[in-house]
Order: sequence, then structure tokens, then C-alpha cells
Amino acid sequence: MNLEKILNIKYPIIQGGMAHIATYKIASAVSNAGGLGVIGSGGMNAENLRENIRALRKITKNTFAVNLMMLRPDTDDLVKVILEEGVKVVTIGAGSYGKYADSFNEAGIKVLPVISSPVQIKKFEAYNPTAYIAEGLEAGGHIGQMTTMTLVPEAVAATKRPIIAAGGIASGREIFASEVLGASGVQIGTGFLFTKECPVHENYKNVLLKATSSKVTVVGNNFVPMRLLKNKMTRDYKALEKSNSLEELEYFTIGRLRKAVKDGDVIEGSVMTGLDVGRFSEIVSVKDFIEKIFKEYEEVKNAYKN
Repeated sequence: MNLEKILNIKYPIIQGGMAHIATYKIASAVSNAGGLGVIGSGGMNAENLRENIRALRKITKNTFAVNLMMLRPDTDDLVKVILEEGVKVVTIGAGSYGKYADSFNEAGIKVLPVISSPVQIKKFEAYNPTAYIAEGLEAGGHIGQMTTMTLVPEAVAATKRPIIAAGGIASGREIFASEVLGASGVQIGTGFLFTKECPVHENYKNVLLKATSSKVTVVGNNFVPMRLLKNKMTRDYKALEKSNSLEELEYFTIGRLRKAVKDGDVIEGSVMTGLDVGRFSEIVSVKDFIEKIFKEYEEVKNAYKN
């Protein structure tokens, strides 16, 4: 793996830019522990983002990133903050960043688009990204249609740029498997929900601690698929999905993630999580989590060498 050299980090691991969750608090902890901490701009306005960037810089000197969701109407404002604050790494989701590619390249920003299909690589290559995050459908939140195991090798074959595997990465074994498939590093989202520094409501953490993969579902299959923990919200969504339009379903979901993350409403809120949720059984520090999974990675790698 060589993501460490590309991003100037100790471990080839990126923290997912989870909306309403990935604030400076967890991003700084990940960066301080040797990974790439990511501030998720989802749920933030431009001033919130600026405050998070500055707060993070007060507690870490290590590399960090900002995640941008390109479908937002205020993306221009968020990009302006990123450029003004001198952010050096950006991860991109939910659309193309072509409008900002020249500005990012001129500023020396390393850009990592999230892809769910190798077809997307053809669109992004002209923008000269640093690497791609190939996220399989095992991930939490908005998902594509390919599994991590099928997506990663196809993405590797489609470009000479590094590929970062994401979706279902829960231990050192998956990190090693990702390397075998050709990945240069991994991105983890769900695993970081089980850390002390993750700023989600205790109800959110507690319901995840009791969950298994059988308690996870996907809604929006006919529109925009999302992987969530089963609850009243997902049951109501699926009932509405049979007869309602995309606009009506989008209105139904407004504020649901914040309701779960901030208010602790795990009944009516959106409890986003990946399929690997059942692999975690305790809340640990970010540092302990990262060190544990990379110890496992080294053990598995050495076992195969022997």
C-alpha cells in the first residue's frame, strides 16, 4: 500500500466524510492517530465549515481532508472556504467536480472522488484526480450497485491512479484483502461510529452496538438507494415508496439524519450504517481502533508470507 506517501499519513486509512457526524472532533482524532481525518461538509454551511477547519487545526498539525457533496446548491460557497483556508485534500461525492477542477489543481489540492462504478472513472480522468475511493454497496448511507470485491479490481483495471477500497472494511483482514485486490488504501465509515470521539448521540451508538447485519436494510431502490438500520422510519419510507414521487420521498427524509445523530431519535431518524455493523461490539478510542486493525493487517499479511 502506498497511500501513506501520497497523503503524508502514517496509516493508509481514510475516515468517511459522514454528514452531521464527521466534525472536527472525530476528524482531528483520526489525523492525530495517523489516518486521514475528514470533515464532512454535509449538514454544514460555509461558516460552519470554516469554523470546523480552524478548530481542527488548533488540535492537529497532521493532514486532513474536507468532503464535498456536489449536488448541494451552496457548493460554490463551500469551495470558496476550502480555497481560502488552504485545505490540501478533498474527497468528492454525489456528482462531478468538473466546475472546480482547475481551481483545485491550481491550488495543489489532492482530490479523491468517490465512485460506485468503474464507468465514473472515465468522466473524472480529465480532471486529474489524485486517486479514487471505490465504495461498494456494503457501505452505509447512499450506495451504488456493485460490491466492494467486484468494484475494486475493476476500478484498478480502469486507471493508473491509486484506488482506495471502501464499503465493509471492518478489520485488518479486509484491509489485506483490499490490498490483494489492488487497492492502495481503505476508507472506513461505520467502524468510526464505534469510537469515543465520534460525536453522535449515545442512543445512536447504543442501537448500533445491539445491531447485526440482519437489522440493516436499503430504502430508495427505485430512486436513490440508502443503507440504514431498520426502524419505523425505514418501514414508513418503504410504504411511501410504493406510490410517492422522488420529491415527496426527499421531503420525507429531510432532517431525519440529524434527528438520529443529534437528537438521539433512533425510531423516526435515519440511522445510517454499513453491513459490517455486527462486527463491532464495543466503543473504543480512535487511536486504539486504528492501531488494532493495522496490527491485524500486519499479522494476516505476515501469515500469508510464511
